[in-house]
Amino acid sequence: MRAESSSWWSSYRQPRFWPLWALFGLLWLLTRLPFGLQMRIGRVIGGLTRRLARRRREIAQTNLRLCFPELDAAQRQRLLAQHFCALGQGVVETALCWWGRDATLRARYQLVGERHLQAARQRGRGVILLSAHFTTLELGGRLLALTQPFHVLYRRHKNPLFEAVMQRARQRRFQSAIARENTRALLGRLRENQVVWYAPDQNHGGDHSVFAPFFGVSAATLTTTSRLARLSGAAVVPFFPLRLPRTQGYILVLCPALEDFPGPDPQSDAARINRLIESVVLEAPEQYLWVHRRFKTRPAGEPSPYG
Repeated sequence: MRAESSSWWSSYRQPRFWPLWALFGLLWLLTRLPFGLQMRIGRVIGGLTRRLARRRREIAQTNLRLCFPELDAAQRQRLLAQHFCALGQGVVETALCWWGRDATLRARYQLVGERHLQAARQRGRGVILLSAHFTTLELGGRLLALTQPFHVLYRRHKNPLFEAVMQRARQRRFQSAIARENTRALLGRLRENQVVWYAPDQNHGGDHSVFAPFFGVSAATLTTTSRLARLSGAAVVPFFPLRLPRTQGYILVLCPALEDFPGPDPQSDAARINRLIESVVLEAPEQYLWVHRRFKTRPAGEPSPYG
């Protein structure tokens, strides 16, 4: 173990990695502070990000304008500010996911609907935990893993140090971390009647996607959920973690497995999933990840709304 640890550290000692090491050190220190203070610091991080990250602020403004046309400009600005506070809290929560202590985290959440996951597992064909990119996503997975072990599907990070730290953390907290493109490993876990966590609600271009409405706007939506369910026979259980007000912690909601899924065609399945995610977003709109270019890929001839 010492040799492995030494090899791990020596791979990232170059000066170009020092700023990221310093950031990781600060995030680790945050995990040792009282929870209320962590959340206040998160809101400060979010407020600074809103002021400094102009491009991300503009993307979020565009998304909110498209998805909530019924709100006036002042209401959208309030929602934008609330979103960046939630985004900053999500940074702190990611640190808690990676380095938080189990004993402390167990007191911070309530789990609703665990019976739905157990009933899905009894079918014997595996379970796809269908989630979405809320700012609570990382910590929500860690909290559920305290009760129910599962595998996570993830997208590789371009920075090698970030990727290595994230991988080590996820290997400690989850059964395994499966790269998004490793379909064989994913299907293998499902065929072993295991649980895999998956969030398909980001824009990954035209491959394996169809256009389906999301808040009334055509959005390139992955059809992978339908394909995986069809190939494996796995049940699809929606899972959404949400942050409760003030310092009350988190609620993790497991829903009944989707009936008659996959349906007759991937288009209707994609629209169904988007409607499901919409319904949860409306419960806590500030907590959804609005800084992502959800509508970047457009139908032929339609310009990007992001300029």
